[in-house]
Amino acid sequence: MGFEIPWDALFGGMLLGLSASLLLMFSGRVAGISGIVSGLLKPVRGEVLWRVLFVIGMISSGLLAAQIGFELPEVLPVSSFFWVGIAGLLVGIGTKIGNGCTSGHGICGMGRLSGRSIVATCVFMAVAIATVFVRMHLL
Repeated sequence: MGFEIPWDALFGGMLLGLSASLLLMFSGRVAGISGIVSGLLKPVRGEVLWRVLFVIGMISSGLLAAQIGFELPEVLPVSSFFWVGIAGLLVGIGTKIGNGCTSGHGICGMGRLSGRSIVATCVFMAVAIATVFVRMHLL
């Protein structure tokens, strides 16, 4: 069995990098999802339209990709909306404490060689690896 290139992931990553670069070049804004969405929760005049369009584009691009033949990931059943809500709350608190999310730090911050983003991304990855290890080997 040979190595297969995950073309969808490769092209998706390229599109993420391109879109983040274009947003930064043409508007000076960072494409961190938590910052974009939090800007909608505390709107600033002149900052709402582009944020709404960004979120609509994020959602509609997945639907468009499915329509033109890309396979979407399997949706797993939710066993407890309570725990999903708690997880979402913890992610929100973590992004506030970490001053950004994986997209902001991992895509945009590392691309700008931000020391804080490099450290944050290393922490994200270490926790993800530990979580998978615990889930696969200890539970």
